[in-house]
Order: sequence, then structure tokens, then C-alpha cells
Amino acid sequence: MLKSMTGYGSSNFSDDNLTINIEVKTLNSKYLDLNFRLPRAFSEKEIELRNLVNDKLQRGKVSLSIDYINERETELKQRYNEELFEQYYRSLKRLADKVIAPDQDLFKLALSAPDVVITDQAEEVDEQEWAKLRRMVEEALESCDAFRKKEGAELQQKFHSYISTIGGHLEEIKALDPKRVERIRERIKGNLLKFVEDEGLDKNRLEQEIVYYIEKLDITEEKVRLASHLKHFEEVLEDKHSLGKKLGFISQEIGREINTIGSKANDADIQKHVVAMKEELEKIKEQLLNVL
Repeated sequence: MLKSMTGYGSSNFSDDNLTINIEVKTLNSKYLDLNFRLPRAFSEKEIELRNLVNDKLQRGKVSLSIDYINERETELKQRYNEELFEQYYRSLKRLADKVIAPDQDLFKLALSAPDVVITDQAEEVDEQEWAKLRRMVEEALESCDAFRKKEGAELQQKFHSYISTIGGHLEEIKALDPKRVERIRERIKGNLLKFVEDEGLDKNRLEQEIVYYIEKLDITEEKVRLASHLKHFEEVLEDKHSLGKKLGFISQEIGREINTIGSKANDADIQKHVVAMKEELEKIKEQLLNVL
């Protein structure tokens, strides 16, 4: 089953005290590229979250956003050393009076002085809150994975269509090939007759030369290999795992056989089908960039 690397998932929770909104967005990428936006209270859990994303999504450019609002946490996280503030303020006021300087900015200066503002250190993560948040992250990842599967199913149908079209052109080439071989045989024989009198021809020698040139232009093996690669591509499409990289390798082999047929066939009618197959293959390669 194919999976797209483009996906979206979310999970939400809200009651009188707690609001949680989680979003996961993914785009195509050769590797796993993670971008997190987490509440400071859960920053120590980033590695664990990375492992969750890696296990579920595997590859792609992933953006995970977590909004966490706990209304019960009403106590101030910032306190002030009032005694020290007063000392700074009086000292600054005395200096300002000495030089007859304005004193309207003394409050800000005293407030920004060292050790006046005291920020309480964050407490350890509440394990119950973390367990709930983790479950919601897993839900969002599952939702994103389901989105990827749905997109992958649509891509799978497109790939079947592209491969079927290439296969159809291959069948047309198989039908045209015997006529091409006969034309080559007649052309070689006709060219030789222009330079050698018919009576002086060595019939065995002539046949050997014709066979030699026809073998050089023979595309039988390429047709067989191309058909095999197309079948292999279809089989991998139906695999229970999403194997985008493997499909990419197979598409390279398909392209190699198509190019060889085009270069060896030396036939205008077959070349038309080669061009059409290349067009379908480019569609496959473009879509494979978004397959997991």
C-alpha cells in the first residue's frame, strides 16, 4: 500500500481548565526533517516526541505544533525583589539629583537591574498531563498517517494507469517489430546489390551480413526486460509496505530499456511509441517524489 508524504492530522481537547490543540503537517523530503513548536513545560520531552514521529511517519518534512493552555496554572511565574529594587531606585535618584538629570526613566532602570526580576524555574512535567498530551500527539500522527494512506491510494491508481499505458505501447512495438526487421533485411540487401552484381554475390556471405546487422538492431531482449520491469513495478505497488525508493529504482530500469529500444530500433513508427512511453515515465518519476 502506497503512502504519500503529503499529509495533515490534528487532535483537540478542551474543558473548563485545559485546552490542547495539536497539528501535524507533512511534505515530501528525501529524509526525515522535523520542526517542532512545543510548550516550554514539555521541552524536555522533545526527544521522545521525535521518536514517536519517526516511528509513525518515517520520512518527509514534518511540522508538529502543540498549543497547551492550562487555566489552573494561575500563579505568577515571575516575582520581584522589592527591597533590592528600592535600593537601586534610591541610588539612581540620588545620582540623578546630583547632576540635575530627569528622573522619569529611573523606574525602568531600577526594574531592569540585576537580580530584581526573579523567574521561577519550571517545575517537573506532571506525568498525568504528559500522558494525556502524548496520547493526543499519537492521535494526530494516526490522523496524518490515514491522510497519507488516502493520498497514496490515489497515487497508486495513477501509477497503474501510467504502467498500463506504457505496456500498451510496448505491445504496439511488439506488433511493429517483425515488419521493421523485414524492412532492415530488404534495405541491407538492396544496398549491397547497388555495389555488387547479383551473380557475384555469395549468398551465404550475404545472409551472414544481414544477420549481423539485424542482431545489432535486435530489441527482443529489451522488450522482454521492459515487460518484466513493468510487471515488477505493478507487484511492488501492491506490497503491504510503501516502497517509494524501490519504485524509483525500478523506474530507472524501465527508462533504461525504453531508451535502448529507441536507440536500436531505428524505426519512425516505433520511435513514436518510445516517445509516448517516455512521457508516461516522466509522470511516474514526478509522482514518485511524493511517495514514502
